[in-house]
Amino acid sequence: MWVIPKESSADFVADMEDVLEVYQRPYQPERPVVCLDEASTQLIGEVRKPLPMVPGQVERYDSVYVRNGVASLFMVFEPLAGWREVSVTGSRTRKDFAHVVRDLVDGRYRNAEKIVLVMDQLNTHSTASFYEAFAPEEARRIVERLEIHHTPKHGSWLDMAEIELSVMVRDLPDRIGKQADLERHLTAWTQNRNHAHVKANWQFTTADARIKLRKLYPTFDD
Repeated sequence: MWVIPKESSADFVADMEDVLEVYQRPYQPERPVVCLDEASTQLIGEVRKPLPMVPGQVERYDSVYVRNGVASLFMVFEPLAGWREVSVTGSRTRKDFAHVVRDLVDGRYRNAEKIVLVMDQLNTHSTASFYEAFAPEEARRIVERLEIHHTPKHGSWLDMAEIELSVMVRDLPDRIGKQADLERHLTAWTQNRNHAHVKANWQFTTADARIKLRKLYPTFDD
């Protein structure tokens, strides 16, 4: 379900149609469309060892647990290729974001002309983050490899990485106490999804938006 502004917003419409145009592009390996989103998850450990499942009885957990802090997750998703990667960090700063993107530039997409990067308008999601994390020459090198498109404010539902994050959260165990265990679960999850080449079947177009979200668009007298 999407959330939209209470009042018409030309800024919202402009950013939305920009992202929807990107999603209509055919697959181009030299200019891959990549979506990025972030989330945090609590690390919750057990005080007592859970009782395993037995015939007629589900696995049981003690109601008492211990909090082991918070882990930050960076989801990178290439919807037309059916590829995703999740990075686990201790924070969600500008520098964390910058390092995740540099790993894309120098890793999987090192031979791409441009990475068409779709993400929300979180304050860390700007080119300034690269200049905070790296020397100017390095920051500029990364920026020149990117074609950035931001989803509108209140429109993060347009980021397909957010959808992939929600799928991932549903598939994780309810309680994971250590970051190392979380990383193992995420590695197995991404490998299974990537091996199956699970893609996104995005069908919401600009034409749909102009009908279903018509109240966001200004009206003109003939």
